[in-house]
Amino acid sequence: MPRLAKNLSDKTNTRIKSLPQSKIDAFANEIAQIPDIVKLTIGEPDLETPEHIKQAAIADIKRNDSHYAPEAGKPELLNAISNYLNNKLGVRYDPQSEICATVGVSEALNLTFMTLLNPGDKVLVPTPVWGVYFGIIELAGGIPIEIDTSDDHFLLTASKLEQTLAGEGGGAKALILTDPSNPTGRVYTKTELIEIAQVISDHDLFAITDEIYAELIYGHKKHYSLTQIIPERTILLSGLSKSVAMTGWRIGYIAGPQEIMQMIIKINLYLVCSVTDNVQAAATEALTNGEQDYIAARAIYEKRLNILHTALVESGFTLAAPEGAFYIFAKIPKKFGTDDVKFATDLAHKAKVGVMPGSYFGAGGAGFVRLSYAASDTDIQKAAKRIKNYVKRLQ
Repeated sequence: MPRLAKNLSDKTNTRIKSLPQSKIDAFANEIAQIPDIVKLTIGEPDLETPEHIKQAAIADIKRNDSHYAPEAGKPELLNAISNYLNNKLGVRYDPQSEICATVGVSEALNLTFMTLLNPGDKVLVPTPVWGVYFGIIELAGGIPIEIDTSDDHFLLTASKLEQTLAGEGGGAKALILTDPSNPTGRVYTKTELIEIAQVISDHDLFAITDEIYAELIYGHKKHYSLTQIIPERTILLSGLSKSVAMTGWRIGYIAGPQEIMQMIIKINLYLVCSVTDNVQAAATEALTNGEQDYIAARAIYEKRLNILHTALVESGFTLAAPEGAFYIFAKIPKKFGTDDVKFATDLAHKAKVGVMPGSYFGAGGAGFVRLSYAASDTDIQKAAKRIKNYVKRLQ
């Protein structure tokens, strides 16, 4: 087996060396080895990709569609994205110059930060949040500045944003907002976004809005977007992984002002050339004819949310008002202390339920755990029962 030459070992990218390993992935892999464990750790739908979407990809393969696609995406997909966003948000993006198809939202994030950031630029990141943001910002040369939202029910407020910009976040270039939120499931109202947008404009910031869970909002809540308020400053990221169970297909997209998108599309050519042909065909079908799919998925998730919500409240957990996505962010009952890693580890071994420590999602997450209800009905029922029994035994 070849080993790297010793005199080359210190010549690699120092940014990569300084990046920590993902605690989320490491913890999930560790407890996955426990026999009979119910895993509520990873945010991946247990549902299958709808048949009509799969058939669209199969038909594309049978047409021998196996050549390079345009770097921004095929015209039919870009048109579908444009129509979808116009129908949902009332914002019209030019499919020829203001949209780019990507290999999931992960690539979309990399493209966006590579485009916006120069070395040392600050990006404001409300936390708790999906931890991958930090590493991607740092890889692009930026500095993530955490904004702890735990005192405001896990929603960024305009006043907290102003306070951060007057202090550690002074001179920041951009703010990234996840709505609905992973890990808390919180959803911003139109009024809250208008107030945040005013601060963004006053301080001349870019706004990056990750809306991958936009179709998964429950009750009477409605999805609003910064693109509806400050489209000239906002870069929208989304995809189909969560709404129609296409995580493994790796398909996302970016929409934004033409001047930014020209640079994003240029970088996309260097990174991946273009998204896989048959995946674009599947995504086009999902965006054009998939509304009933995510409506059906939303009903399934809401049912699971209610089951888990009831069990946790009855067991003494305090919840962060889950309204969207497919996560519950629950504060550990006082009798268990505040060490969320210890609690999650003990729950995994003694109750055989896997949840994710809240501290892994940044400032404000300590003492909480995240539970994903993107698991089967059977697993949700089983987990709810096991958690209640675990708490009862320790009482």
